[in-house]
Amino acid sequence: MGLGGATGAGVTPGAVGAMERVDAPSLRELAALAGSDPQARDVLLARIRDMAVRYCRVRLGRFGAEDTAQDVAQEVCMAVVAALPTYQERGLPFEAFVYTITSRKLVDAQRAAMRGPAPVADLPDGPDEAPSPESVAVMRDDAATAMTLMRRLPAQQREILTLRVAVGMSTDETAAALGMSTGAVRVAQHRGLTKLRAMIAENEKGDVA
Repeated sequence: MGLGGATGAGVTPGAVGAMERVDAPSLRELAALAGSDPQARDVLLARIRDMAVRYCRVRLGRFGAEDTAQDVAQEVCMAVVAALPTYQERGLPFEAFVYTITSRKLVDAQRAAMRGPAPVADLPDGPDEAPSPESVAVMRDDAATAMTLMRRLPAQQREILTLRVAVGMSTDETAAALGMSTGAVRVAQHRGLTKLRAMIAENEKGDVA
């Protein structure tokens, strides 16, 4: 069974973007098709990878974490591919399944990083045309500030904001992932956003002063 209107075997930015429409297949629907439809599998993995990278970026929240976020996202995709043949629908959103894998893989990566030093990259053969660490730091300053302030929120509020705002999960999906009611998620999200806005305003006031 193919995806209507999809062409080509690979995933292109346009193809992934098309899946973000209101009528786009859900991850659950894509997972059901993935075993027999390579296009569905590719789109599923592209969306899962995007979710995992965004989640890891917020959770890591420091300069130099991009490689770790990409590595974890790759591990998540591999784990999902391995689990698909035996995955059983149990009434929970597929996003909750992906969240469980991602959070575990991130913990594993953080533990591995604490056990030993990071490998040193080989020296480049030519000049590095990539943005300097200073310019990257400036571009990420606003986001980094918000992430730093988020770490001052209670753990539950921080995780809810990460899933709802950064990852883009719905209230129902977030509730299923965290084992909460949708009402409790909405209340915690409101309180977390209120606290975060207050901290950002206070931080900006301090910068002006």
